[in-house]
Amino acid sequence: MDSREIKSPADDLDTPASLELDGNSRKKLGVFFMESDNRRTAFGRGYTGGTTPVNIHGKPIADLSKTGGWIAAFFIFGNEMAERMAYFGLSVNMVAFMFYVMHRPFSSSSNAVNNFLGISQASSVLGGFLADAYLGRYWTIAIFTTIYLAGLIGITLCASMKIFVPNQDQCDQLSLLLGSCEPAKPWQILYLYTVLYITAFGAAGIRPCVSSFGADQFDERSKDYKTLLDRFFNFFYLCVTIGAIVAFTLVVYVQIEFGWGAAFGSLAIAMGMSNMIFFAGTPLYRHRLPGGSPLTRVAQVLVSAFKKRHVPFTKSELVGLYELPGRHSAVKGSGKIPHTDDFRCLDKAALQLKEDGGDPSPWRLCTVTQVEEVKILIKLIPIPACTIMLNAILTEFITLSIQQAYTLNTHMGKLKLPVTCMPVFPGLSIFLILCLYYSVFVPISRRITGHPHGASQLQRVGIGLFISILSVAWAGAFERFRRGYAITHGYEFSFLTPMPDLSAYWLLIQYCLIGIAEVFSVVGLLEFLYEEAPDAMKSIASAYAALAGGLGCFVASIINSIAKSVTRNPENKQLSWLSQNINQAKFDYFYWLLTVLSIINFCIFLYSAHRYKYRTEQTFEVRETDQNNPAEDT
Repeated sequence: MDSREIKSPADDLDTPASLELDGNSRKKLGVFFMESDNRRTAFGRGYTGGTTPVNIHGKPIADLSKTGGWIAAFFIFGNEMAERMAYFGLSVNMVAFMFYVMHRPFSSSSNAVNNFLGISQASSVLGGFLADAYLGRYWTIAIFTTIYLAGLIGITLCASMKIFVPNQDQCDQLSLLLGSCEPAKPWQILYLYTVLYITAFGAAGIRPCVSSFGADQFDERSKDYKTLLDRFFNFFYLCVTIGAIVAFTLVVYVQIEFGWGAAFGSLAIAMGMSNMIFFAGTPLYRHRLPGGSPLTRVAQVLVSAFKKRHVPFTKSELVGLYELPGRHSAVKGSGKIPHTDDFRCLDKAALQLKEDGGDPSPWRLCTVTQVEEVKILIKLIPIPACTIMLNAILTEFITLSIQQAYTLNTHMGKLKLPVTCMPVFPGLSIFLILCLYYSVFVPISRRITGHPHGASQLQRVGIGLFISILSVAWAGAFERFRRGYAITHGYEFSFLTPMPDLSAYWLLIQYCLIGIAEVFSVVGLLEFLYEEAPDAMKSIASAYAALAGGLGCFVASIINSIAKSVTRNPENKQLSWLSQNINQAKFDYFYWLLTVLSIINFCIFLYSAHRYKYRTEQTFEVRETDQNNPAEDT
């Protein structure tokens, strides 16, 4: 068919905007750059050099060689290591603290801690929003890490001062099991929950910003930028792993030897020290300007597109798709984003009509960059959503595998490891894999895929999801063997008695597999979200990963509740798959249910990854304006 060109009212104006119709009558919209910069936007005039790093005062950095790089990143790593140490330290010890000290039932204690874990991750979107909209990543980390420290100090006081806990006299092991110990007073529980959720609120602000802020320290114009970024995210997750290992070993040891106050106090001390290190690196940091409220920009696009939903692309009054001229961007802290043909209904938000006039409201006309920001956020959603199942498996392993470990022999030679130390093994496997990643995996996979980094970001996520299937399938197979062994050897009703001839280290296979899965999926996802996100929305995009982790906790709880209610039949005295007596339960059936769900999830991921196009694969031709144009100097 013939093609039509959408032109501005000035007939002699050369413009790349066009409306092409192919044989399938599909319209392809080009980008039309308006010649006037006199337009009221949500953030004033256009911004040049949107991704140019600035100092803490928002001024351009005269000598970039004196800032950023690995030295600045190392100051940031310490903050994340301490945050992860506190996060996992609380997740391991808080359930036991609530049961043994606060005299709360295991069920309510477990729910409270699961809510803490879920909220601290799911609410990371709030921290990402504040960082991208108003505060910037540095100040968001600075504020919320202080809140985190305050929460840890409050928890330490609760564990150290008798006034905050119920009377412990005449409360032995039997009294605890019978529930006859003095219960905590309502105000004591309220205090504990308050400081616990203050800690969760602090974590919500830190988690989406630390990885993005660390990645900001590297120059995206460097020829080695991709390699540096790839190594940064691997090293970043190595720090996360070290924090988890310390929490599962040293903090557990401190609790056993010196008590709860010392254990929680060690977490507060570690966070305080990391805060001092983070602030000490302030002169070295590179910053990105916050781009204003991303939710406002998203709302403007949706409202504008809705108002013009009935306007056809072939309307005679149509001027073109609106964008600021030259290198300007309407979004502070962002470069221009090329136009794509995805979600074309949103393109109507950028349709410039003659009736819009010379000074239209941003709630009626948006730039192409604004529209593409919304498109990117939507296109990113399926990938982190497919990691929710992986996070659900991780959550199940923390609780279910510990129940398995209680029935097994945890001796390593003459050394007997506490059951609460068992989650350290996934961390050790992650540590080992990250150390061997560049010397073993990358060279081998490079020969297979031809990719310079061994595998693309989405390929790494997919490898991790596939390995998670193997992990949970093995867990089901081993649990079937363990339960059969317990019944054969007379342990059917002695579910708290370790079986001396069956080692707990058979669990290492599923632990190591899930650790490998986490390395590939989470590291690949963090790098993918950072690189693919719009310049002014990188913290929010990074929060997608934390949000998936939080939703994984909630999904695990939902699956558990459904499995318990469906598989339990009191009339026939049939126990649920997740009965407290693990030797009579059907944990193997539950693991295989997770295997089936993981396979379905993996198929969905393959479909989503196949359809996704990296932003670097898209081409964007911008008509350069004359360097003497006054608009370029604003």
